Amino acid sequence: MKLSLAIAVLALTMPAISYAQDSAATTDGKYPNTFSSGSANVSPFTQQSKRFNDWSISVGAGVPLMQSADLTSIKNGNGKNLFGYSAYVSIDKAITHAFGINLQYDRGETRQGWFNTKDAAPDATAVGARTQYDAISILGDVNFSNLLRRVDNHSPYRWALHGYAGIGTIAYRAYQKDSKGQSLMTEVKPFQLGSMFMQTGAGLKFKVNRRIDIEGRLMYVITGDDEFDGGGDKYSAVNRREEQVSDNFFNATLGLSFKLGKHESHLMWHDPLQEIYYKLDVLANKNQDIEVCKKGDADNDGVCDDWDRQLDTPAGARVDGAGVALDTDLDGVIDLYDKCVTVPGPVENNGCPVKKDNKETAVEVEKTLKDIYFNFNKATIRPESNSKLDLAASIIKENGGNYLLTGHTDIKGNAAYNLRLSKERAAAVVGALETRGVNDNALKSKGVGSAEATIPASASDAERLADRKVTVRFIESSEWNSIQKKDYEDAPVKKATKKVPAKKKKK
Repeated sequence: MKLSLAIAVLALTMPAISYAQDSAATTDGKYPNTFSSGSANVSPFTQQSKRFNDWSISVGAGVPLMQSADLTSIKNGNGKNLFGYSAYVSIDKAITHAFGINLQYDRGETRQGWFNTKDAAPDATAVGARTQYDAISILGDVNFSNLLRRVDNHSPYRWALHGYAGIGTIAYRAYQKDSKGQSLMTEVKPFQLGSMFMQTGAGLKFKVNRRIDIEGRLMYVITGDDEFDGGGDKYSAVNRREEQVSDNFFNATLGLSFKLGKHESHLMWHDPLQEIYYKLDVLANKNQDIEVCKKGDADNDGVCDDWDRQLDTPAGARVDGAGVALDTDLDGVIDLYDKCVTVPGPVENNGCPVKKDNKETAVEVEKTLKDIYFNFNKATIRPESNSKLDLAASIIKENGGNYLLTGHTDIKGNAAYNLRLSKERAAAVVGALETRGVNDNALKSKGVGSAEATIPASASDAERLADRKVTVRFIESSEWNSIQKKDYEDAPVKKATKKVPAKKKKK
């Protein structure tokens, strides 16, 4: 039981001591590291930077009462309570305003059984016992008053509820007395695995002044030992329980805490919320005008010259938080003067892109469409032409204008078929450009077949390639409406075929 008790207590009572109290501020300008509070106004955690006392010494005395044992102190046998005595001294360290650690020494004697061992046994069946103990323990101290303090309570407080829990080592000598006399039943030495114990409880503190606190405590001590009450070994007539049962007792004490240090306040009595309210009240009641914009705002852009990065912003210009005039398209022309705020353009054109002459645009588009490829004898554009179409579409969208696309073929082949194919191919190019964002009303198509071919039919295929093309011409607005969108109907035209003369029958 001792080992399992020790493991459980260690798991429950070892808090993470990873906190530190407030420190005085510094203004060295150093940015904090990841372990700081996040403010650049910090100082190293040193003895000189402390704001509060965090050490104290506590002493107290009280009465222990055996509660869970074969022999108890509370109305056991004779209907009376048997009071022992106890005393403690501890060294206390506050880690935060709500948590601390105490190293405590306890000494005392419990009295239990049917009668007080100072008296004679009233009869042959009566058994009395007493246990002298010495204990050293480490206690965690939780200040519940600081944890649960209301945020709207502005007044200081002088009462505080504390909770304690910890483990340690306990040494004891248990004596038993009956009608035959008194004898030592059990003795346990300190600092052994079998001497580990646990105690937990609560205390109510009252702050007398900045140096002294009064505290009343009620602790429950779990010895982890079935023979602490003096019942003797497991064969004793008064030890009816199994060895796994723990003898436990209450210990009620009244003590004093002496706070050490040079500061006015102890950390455990510090209320961060109270300090915040105090500072807010001081600021609220402080009658002092705050001077803003000491250097003024020379350009009247709404940003003080103290942090204005552009002191000569033109009147009416929109600015960012640093007082710099906005330039949305980053073309070097601020939005105030930019005629095309979202489209970059040169300064000499008021921030708008310079459009080319429409006739020059037509030449550039025609040059781009020179290498458009179609499937053999079809108006289907081949995939390798997509990049050329993308470039041609971007040129037209950037410069605007109305354009007529004319399809041409070489002179070889059936003239009617060539005419139809040229019309379909020109219309296919128009459709491909429109799918890339060109306005539907900006392009029209027609085909002339081989009517304008210049390379003779006897020339090579590579030479006739110059006649197989799409030309582009800019059309003025006055002429544009008289031109059809395309110059053919959608019904397909079959390729002309030569008639083969019928064979003569042999006679």
